[in-house]
Amino acid sequence: MRISAILLLSLFLLGSCNQHKKRVIAVIPKATSHVFWVAVEKGAKDAGKAFNVEIEWNGAASETDFSRQIQIVDSMINRRVDGLALAATERKALVASVDRAMKQGIPVTIFDSGLDTDNYTSYVATNNFEGGQFAARAMAKLIGGKGKVAMVMHVPGSVSTSDRERGFEDVIKREFPDIKIVASNFGMSDRAKSRAVAENFLTANPDLAGIFGSTEPSSVGASLAVKARGLAGKVKVVAFDASESLVEDLKSGAVQAIVVQDPYKMGYETVRTLVDKLDGKTPAKRLDLPAKVIFSEDANKPENKLLLSPELK
Repeated sequence: MRISAILLLSLFLLGSCNQHKKRVIAVIPKATSHVFWVAVEKGAKDAGKAFNVEIEWNGAASETDFSRQIQIVDSMINRRVDGLALAATERKALVASVDRAMKQGIPVTIFDSGLDTDNYTSYVATNNFEGGQFAARAMAKLIGGKGKVAMVMHVPGSVSTSDRERGFEDVIKREFPDIKIVASNFGMSDRAKSRAVAENFLTANPDLAGIFGSTEPSSVGASLAVKARGLAGKVKVVAFDASESLVEDLKSGAVQAIVVQDPYKMGYETVRTLVDKLDGKTPAKRLDLPAKVIFSEDANKPENKLLLSPELK
């Protein structure tokens, strides 16, 4: 009798513990080191605290290592996490993993960069096509609506950055007939490679008026190349995404404009969509977050400081 009572008490306590166990949401970025992803992590973890869920943050070291990202996603699915958030490094490679998660009843929110599928719970991202359009209009303003420009692109297969690049091309071709995009190439998410690409642009086009970098590494590479040639201020640089060095260049005039996102809000809203789904609500299928252009002369405005240095949040 005594043994039966102890057994019943143990089962009751075990059930009670399981009822109060925190739900786990895995958040998997493209990479972990860049300040953009650090700010996404902060937003996600603050949302975790606000909504009483545990955030499991894990990502590859490099944005080009999609095989490692697949391994991380699959391990989270095998662990049966309650929800999964993913910023896909490649638009096709992660589709099968996301399909598997959804089939097993694990809701998936895609954030920052999309996939070639609609089989997900929600999609939270900056309107990157619009951001690229903003960059093009900023460039046109800076070079007086005419001249030769080039693009240091990110990597093949990345939805978010290819949208920016398409947006830039779209506006230049439609709205500014006197501006010609004379060169474009991938910097492969690497500052040194992006600098080499920009150096080649400058060598081949000594009359180049401007360079657009569609990501932080692309933009840093472009800035380094321009400064090394003594062309800071003469060849205009429009960047996408901020970092400490780019903000310094913005203030010094080596970079004339930066298109910024709100990665903290992206991380927070991504977690919110999954919590809503787990609570039986229906989150929006798509949530677009606006981008903003910040010119050199506006860098010190209070409303821009947190966007330029999102890690401060």
